[in-house]
Amino acid sequence: MSTRFDLDGRKALVTGASRGIGRAVARAFAQAGADVAVVARSTDELQELAAEVERAGRRAVVLTCDVTEEEQIRDAVSEAIDALGCLDVLANVAGGTPTAGPFVELPMVAWQRDMRLNFESVLHFCRAAGPHLLQRGTGSVISVSSVAGMAGAPSRSTIAVSKAAVIALTRTLGAEWAAAGVRVNAILPGWTTTAETAVVRANEQVSAGLIHAVPMRRWGTPEEIADSAVYLAGDASSMVTGSCLTIDAGVSAYVGGPTLLDLLAYGRLG
Repeated sequence: MSTRFDLDGRKALVTGASRGIGRAVARAFAQAGADVAVVARSTDELQELAAEVERAGRRAVVLTCDVTEEEQIRDAVSEAIDALGCLDVLANVAGGTPTAGPFVELPMVAWQRDMRLNFESVLHFCRAAGPHLLQRGTGSVISVSSVAGMAGAPSRSTIAVSKAAVIALTRTLGAEWAAAGVRVNAILPGWTTTAETAVVRANEQVSAGLIHAVPMRRWGTPEEIADSAVYLAGDASSMVTGSCLTIDAGVSAYVGGPTLLDLLAYGRLG
């Protein structure tokens, strides 16, 4: 039975799809009925994902792309539209772990690299896909930011700033594109079991201290983030735009106890 959570017939592009949250989002879109263009630098991993999508009965388009290169982004969006016929959903998931260290010690090259990966990639994908979505008068843009973008992040200033920029862009485009029928929203994950958090989870002392400060007392999974992306992609969220959906097991609502950022700031994570 069709529901407002179905994505039957939708065409989606997912960045950062080779692993982690991006891979989970691409799978979830396919399982909900969408054809998916998957974007990342790792062609082999994308081919494996494409096979999974096709086993789910949906079409997959593999697009190898370095999301820090504007020209490659424009080409990827154009190829996705040509291959799928149109785009209904753009999911900006690509990102990376930023450089750690005191603000005064971070070189400009670190700022440039992290801003290019975590924010400018989102900016350029929106610039590339925006005219197509606006011309069609429909579509959903979903960008993965972070709870780190809502507050200070000692020793992680580049992620705080780059992810806050994604939030600001989301709210701006959400308002600017609303009348044209294009919705723009963001997902703000908390601590999630991805490759980027593997070093934290491997340190039992730090991981235990971190989870103690999480009200739900557990890590999130990429699949839980992906479920929210399906909601934002489809008709169930037809009145939602310019919003930031926080999925963090209560971290942002809890002001007590140590966080990973505290431990990093005091040099307790080796």
